[in-house]
Amino acid sequence: MKATLLATACAAAHLSALIPAAAAAQAANTQPQASRNDDRQSTEVEDVIVTATRRAERIQDVPVSITTLSQEQLNERGIVNYDGLATATPGVTLNRASANFNNFTARGVATNGYGANLQSTVAIYIDELPISSNGNSTILDPSLYDVERIEFLRGPQGTLFGSGSLAGALRILTHDPDASGFDASALVDLGTMSGGGLRQRYNAMVNVPLIQDQLALRVVGFSRHEEGWVDNVGTGIDKANSLVQYGGRAILQWEPTDRFSARLMVSKEISNPHDASLTNPLLGEYVRLTDRPDKFQSDMTNYNATFEYQFDGARLTSSTTYSDYTGLFYVDLAGAYGQLFPFALDADAWDETLVQETRLVSDAGGKFDWSVGSFYFRKRRDVDYNYRSTPEFLAARRITGLPDEYYQKFGSHFISHEVAAFGQLTYRFTPDLWLSGGLRYGKTDAQGFTEAGGYNSNYLTLAFFGLSGVPVTLTPVAAAEGVKAEEDGPSYRLSLSWRPNPAVTTYAAVSTGFRPPIVNARAGAVSTLDPNDIVIPYGATSDNLINYEVGVKGRWFDNKLFADAAVYLIDWNDIQVQANRVSDSVQFATNIGGATSKGVEVSLVALPAAGWTVALTGSWNEAKVDDLSLQEAAFSGAVMDARLAGPKVQGSLRVNYEWEPMSGVMANASVAVSHVGSFPNAFPNTPGRPLVPLPTFDYTDSYTFVNANLAFAFEKVTVGAYVENLFDDHSVNYVHPEAFIDGRYGRLRPRTVGVRVGYEF
Repeated sequence: MKATLLATACAAAHLSALIPAAAAAQAANTQPQASRNDDRQSTEVEDVIVTATRRAERIQDVPVSITTLSQEQLNERGIVNYDGLATATPGVTLNRASANFNNFTARGVATNGYGANLQSTVAIYIDELPISSNGNSTILDPSLYDVERIEFLRGPQGTLFGSGSLAGALRILTHDPDASGFDASALVDLGTMSGGGLRQRYNAMVNVPLIQDQLALRVVGFSRHEEGWVDNVGTGIDKANSLVQYGGRAILQWEPTDRFSARLMVSKEISNPHDASLTNPLLGEYVRLTDRPDKFQSDMTNYNATFEYQFDGARLTSSTTYSDYTGLFYVDLAGAYGQLFPFALDADAWDETLVQETRLVSDAGGKFDWSVGSFYFRKRRDVDYNYRSTPEFLAARRITGLPDEYYQKFGSHFISHEVAAFGQLTYRFTPDLWLSGGLRYGKTDAQGFTEAGGYNSNYLTLAFFGLSGVPVTLTPVAAAEGVKAEEDGPSYRLSLSWRPNPAVTTYAAVSTGFRPPIVNARAGAVSTLDPNDIVIPYGATSDNLINYEVGVKGRWFDNKLFADAAVYLIDWNDIQVQANRVSDSVQFATNIGGATSKGVEVSLVALPAAGWTVALTGSWNEAKVDDLSLQEAAFSGAVMDARLAGPKVQGSLRVNYEWEPMSGVMANASVAVSHVGSFPNAFPNTPGRPLVPLPTFDYTDSYTFVNANLAFAFEKVTVGAYVENLFDDHSVNYVHPEAFIDGRYGRLRPRTVGVRVGYEF
């Protein structure tokens, strides 16, 4: 089989990885193809199909702003996990504190990039499994090798994807087995960073038909070993943030008839970053300080069974997923007290998640298109919280009475549910004018439990005041049952689409999203310092968001120009935030008034001459607080007109040239320039202290970085070279909002130069 340029630079057919929505998908299939026998002046228009609305549709006809990335595009850009997806998607920012510890922000809908105890505003799905979580927990950064495609939906997606999709949804869709023939591929990536860190990435896939045209098995494996680039002066380890990640998946698919199919999948990924990558600028650009490595490690195993049956006129799909997840959240907190004494948290978490979705989707082609479905989600999270000192410090201070180095231990577990029914109906007035409406009615609940058997102590008091030779006082932790937070209600989406001609689709849409409610652990507590201060509230109700959007997708000038643009206005109310009581700084979740986000997202792809592709994306966003009471300002740190945590301007320019240097060989060269504007890391004032500036308030840098690629594709092998961050920009791209950690600044990865070798059978 003919090889494609799947390593450093693909065929021009796949060089629109930066282009969102229709422009991205259409351009990927209308540019000159890489076939050695093609007429290089010709273009071939092919429809790209997505399932963002739970039915297979042309992306041009979907009234949602979508970025799609094929596997070839991911390979070409060297994207193997979340890092890189944000720069490929206008209006999206990745707040990356470290590997396995990050959150996406879309359209400026975030109060900070951390979101402690708050669910992320962008839902992340692997097939039908939601894996996004709250801001201060470890979440797997999954491998993206041999996926069918990535779909990044911008704007609220509560109708079809439920809670947590407040600002968007990221879908990672794995590749189906192919029963028509044997297939195999491999990709090796070896690179070195400035400063000497070696990067090794190995990927392989084998597809085996077990019964011709009926039964096939697809097996994928990957391994990454990447040396770090941050030195930890506390542990004495250079390149401390090295990453070891490995895993794989196996998918068995059976299609005995053209009506029925069964798909069984098991996947396992283990991600082990040896330390965090956050730095302290006072110590150096790539330097951090902790007494032990911070660990955000993940181990996830997923099992999925999907069955589909084609009735006359409609297709029934049932998908059941069980996930078993283990995460470590080990972080040095001594920065809260200026490194005066050891203070750290070692938290071990275990998640069990069950997801069941059933939907019935009508066949396309009539006046009405419809879909109905049900969704069930249950998650149990067990967490052991272990707060520690060190044996050396305890011995030096002659602090006794602890069973080991841990001065506080307790276990807890949380149980959450979501049950929903949803449906969507499209009516076509004419083939070029149609109205779509979607509705989801769901119920969510969450409850926390503290388990007996733990203990607390007065260690922090002894350590803070420098007391020596004093035994600690242990206090048992009693079992407790938290109040159950429950909420139910609808989400909806309504859109009107019009095709003025076959090459252009316009749409206007309004849609809503939400996050589930939160219960405060210390609800009802009265301040011992000021009994007249506010009583810790029950919790935070669901925030709600309405998105108004107008967009156009299409192609012009005889398929030489492809464009996609969207203008949106977002009204975000009852915003969930972490706040502090003024008198004693007790932290709790609550709601504050509201904010408005408005912006524009644009992408263009031009084919100026044979072999040349120029792709341009850009977004402008203004998101700020516009509704705030004096009390809300006091305990949240917010002020009127405070910017939310997203850049005003970001964009990219990509220039690509493809040519045939000799018979049987295709060459490809590209240069991509990406820019991200600065944005604040939090509200400007100190929560709980009105009008006092927040000491940790800061902005990320406004930065621009350049990537370049050159590749040659032979019959089955592709060999290429690349450079990422060509000018070795060290800009700050993340600032942690809280003071308890010593290193709060994330930076761009140093310049990396490498080679990729790909093989396709």
